[in-house]
Amino acid sequence: MRPKKTLSSWLTNRYQLIIRNEENFAEKTSVGFTYSKIILFSVIIFILFLVISLFLVETVLEKWFDPKYEQMVLNQQLYGLALKVDSLALEVDRKDRFIANFQRVLSGDTSDFHDPAEILRGETQPLTSKPAALKLEPVDSAFRRDFERSDLSLITLANVKNRELQETFFFSPIAGFISDRYNVKKSHFGVDIVAKTNEPVKCIADGTVIFSDWTQDGGWVLMIQHSANLISVYKHNAELYKKLGTFVNAGEIISIVGNSGEMTNGPHLHFELWYNGNSLNPEEFVTF
Repeated sequence: MRPKKTLSSWLTNRYQLIIRNEENFAEKTSVGFTYSKIILFSVIIFILFLVISLFLVETVLEKWFDPKYEQMVLNQQLYGLALKVDSLALEVDRKDRFIANFQRVLSGDTSDFHDPAEILRGETQPLTSKPAALKLEPVDSAFRRDFERSDLSLITLANVKNRELQETFFFSPIAGFISDRYNVKKSHFGVDIVAKTNEPVKCIADGTVIFSDWTQDGGWVLMIQHSANLISVYKHNAELYKKLGTFVNAGEIISIVGNSGEMTNGPHLHFELWYNGNSLNPEEFVTF
C-alpha cells in the first residue's frame, strides 16, 4: 500500500529539471527545485510587479490615469505666476517711489526725505502726495527769475559747497581729457571725459549703489550715495560691475567706459556730482 501524500511532503519533495540536447541527448544543465520554492518565487515576483505598477501609476502614469492631474498642474503654474506678478508689482512700485524721491532731491525739496536705497529695499512708506507748488507773487517771481539768471546765485552756492566739501578727498573716476565742461545754463550738470576704449571707471569715494540700470538717454548708469548727502553719477557706460545696494570702496572699479544711450556721440564718461539736491562742478573737487 502506497503512503498517502500530505501537503507538506508535496511542497518539500525535491525535483530536478534536466535540459538535454535533442540530437544526442547530451545533458546541458539541470535545475533542482521544490514546489514551495516555486510558490515563494512567484509571490515575490508578483509583489515586485505590484510595487512597480503602483509607483508608475502615482508618478509617470499619473497624467494618463488621473483626470484631475492636468488641472492640478495648471493651478500650480497659475499660483506661481500670480506670485511673480505680485513681486513685479511691488518692485515697480518701489522703483516709482525711488524715482519720485530722487527727482525731489534734484529739485531741492528735501522735506520728508527718505534714503533712495531704503525705498528700493521697501523699508519706507510710499509718498502719499506730491509737494505742493510754491505760489509766488508776480514781483517775487520776476526778482527770483532775474536772480537765478545772474552769476551771483551760482557763485554764492559754489562758495558754500566748497566750504563743506573742501576737506574731502575724491578719487578720479577716469583719466582722460574733458570734451564738454559743466554748464548749468545749458543744462549740462556734469563733465564729459574722453578716455581710452575699455578704460575702467572708479568710484570717487566710499558709498552705496542706489541705481544700477539702463536708461534711454544715459545708457548704462550708476548712481552712488556717499556720506553727507553727496551723490555721484556715472553715465554712458559699456558695462556695469556693481548691483543695486552694493557697498563700494573709494577707488574700486565700478564699470567700463562706453558709448551707450541716446545722448552720446562717442565713447566717454559723463560724470556728475549732486550735493543736498544741487549740482556741483566736478572739476572743483576731482582731478581728471
